[in-house]
Amino acid sequence: MFKLSFPRWLFFGFSLVVAGVLDAASGSSGEALLPVPLEAYSEIEAARASELGIPSEDFGLVEILKLRVAAEPLNLVTLMLFLGAIMHTFAAGWFMKLSKEYEQIHDNRLREESQRNYVDGKPPVDLRATLFHFLGEVEVIFGIWVLPLLLVLTLFKGWTAAYQYIDGRNYTEPLFVVVIMAIAASRPVVSFAGNLLRRVARLGHLRPSAWWLSILTFAPMLGSLITEPAAMTIAAMLLGREFYRYKPTERFKYATLGLLFVNVSVGGTLTHFAAPPVLMVATVWEWNLPYVFMHLGVRAVVGIILTMAAYYIVFRQEFAALDRTKSDLDSKVAVGKGTEPVPRWVVSIHLSFLAWTVFTLHHPALFIGGFLFFLAFTIATDHHQYAISLKSPLLVGFFLAGLVTHGGLQSWWISPVLSSLSEVPLFFGSMILTAFNDNAAITFLASQVPAFDPNLALDSVRSGRFQQAVVAGAVTGGGLTVIANAPNPAGQNLLSKYFGGNVSPLKLLAGAALPTSVMAVVFLVVPH
Repeated sequence: MFKLSFPRWLFFGFSLVVAGVLDAASGSSGEALLPVPLEAYSEIEAARASELGIPSEDFGLVEILKLRVAAEPLNLVTLMLFLGAIMHTFAAGWFMKLSKEYEQIHDNRLREESQRNYVDGKPPVDLRATLFHFLGEVEVIFGIWVLPLLLVLTLFKGWTAAYQYIDGRNYTEPLFVVVIMAIAASRPVVSFAGNLLRRVARLGHLRPSAWWLSILTFAPMLGSLITEPAAMTIAAMLLGREFYRYKPTERFKYATLGLLFVNVSVGGTLTHFAAPPVLMVATVWEWNLPYVFMHLGVRAVVGIILTMAAYYIVFRQEFAALDRTKSDLDSKVAVGKGTEPVPRWVVSIHLSFLAWTVFTLHHPALFIGGFLFFLAFTIATDHHQYAISLKSPLLVGFFLAGLVTHGGLQSWWISPVLSSLSEVPLFFGSMILTAFNDNAAITFLASQVPAFDPNLALDSVRSGRFQQAVVAGAVTGGGLTVIANAPNPAGQNLLSKYFGGNVSPLKLLAGAALPTSVMAVVFLVVPH
C-alpha cells in the first residue's frame, strides 16, 4: 500500500485547494465589489425600515449587524477569519513550544543515525519543527491568514473580485515602515539618537535607570517628528543595549515593553503628520498642527510624565538591582581600543535620507527610490556601518500588509459600533477596538462616519469632541496588543530575543494595563 508522508499529504491537500479555487473562479463573473460600500448598507437598512413602517434610526446595533450579515454573508466569514488570526497571535507561544520539542527530537535522532552528506555540509532540517516555528512567528500570522481569506473571497465572489480587492488595498504604510525601519536602524542614525539621549541619561550618571527614563520619555515624543516606526526602532535598539541586556525581572521586562508601546502610540500626537491614527483623519477633519498639539499633544506629554513617574516608583528596587548588575559587568569588561565614531557628514546624509522618507511617505516610488540610494551609500561607507539587515523590517511590513488586507473587510461592523456611542463610551470603545485592530484603521473608519464629519454633522462642536474622543481612545489603546499600533511589531521583533524569542500577549497586556489606564484618565480628565 502506498503511504503518504507528511510532505506528500501537504502537497496533496494544497493541490486539491488550488483545483477547487480555479474551478470556482472559472465559473464566476468576478464583478462583485469588495468591500461593500457603507452607503449600500444604508440603502438596505432604509428599505427594510420602510417595509416595517419604522424610521431606520430606530434600528439597534444588533439589528443593523444582522441586516448586514443577511445582505452579505461573506461579512460573517471574513470576521471569523479575522478573529481566527487574532486568536492565532495568542497561540503563537504554543506553536513555538511545539517547534522546540520537534527540533529536540530531530537533534536526538541525528546523533543516533549515521551522518549523510548534504549540500555544503548542511544538516538536515525537520519540516515539522520549521513549520511550527513559522506558525509561531507573530509577524507572519496575519499574512498566513490572508491565504484562507483569498480562498474564501474567490469561492464567494470569484477570482477577479478577489484579486481586485487585493489590488485596491493601500499598502503604502507597510512599504514605508520597511524603509523607515531599515534607515532608522543604521549605525549613524542610532548613534545620533543615542548621543542625544545620552546627554539626558548623563544626568543620572548613565545608570540603567537613567537610560530607561531618557529613552522611554523622549524617544516616543521624537516620533512626532521622525514618525512612530522610526522612534520605535531607535527606542527598542537602545533599550536592548542599555536596559534589557542587564537581565531585568520578567515582570519588569513586560512592564517596560508595555510602557514603550503605549508611550510611542501617544507620543506621536504632538504633530498632525507623524502618527498614522492622526494622519488618517487630519486632512478629512481639517486638523492642523496647533489643533493637534493643543487638543491631543499636551495631554499626551502629561500622561507620559505621570506614567513614567508611577513606573519609576513601582520598580525602584529593580532599578537598584540593575545598577549593581551593570557595575559588576563593567568591572569584568576589559577596556580596549574603541571603534571609530561615525563622521558627522555620514550622520548628516543618513538623517537626510530619513527626512526624505518622511517627506515622501505618501509616494512609494519616491521613498523606495531614495532607499535604493541609501543602500548604495551604506556600501560606499561600509566601514562606518552596521550590516543592514532587512529581515526584521520585511517581517514587520508583512505583518502590516496582512492587517491591512483583513482590516479592509471589517468596516461593516466597526462603523456602526462607533456611530452608536456617545463621547465617553466612544473613547473606551475606540480603545478596546484598537486592541483587536490597528488604531490607524479605527480612526480611518471613523473618518467615514457622517456623525464625525464637521461638514455634515448638525452640531460641529459635538462632532469635534467625538473626533477627539475616537482618536484619543485609539492612541491610548495602542499598547495593549502587538497589533494595536503599526510600530509595535517592530519593537517586538527587535526585543523578542530578551523574551526567549516569544513575547506573551497576556503578559504584554498586563504590562500595558497601568500606562493605558493613566493615559485614559489624562485624556478624559485634563481640560483641553
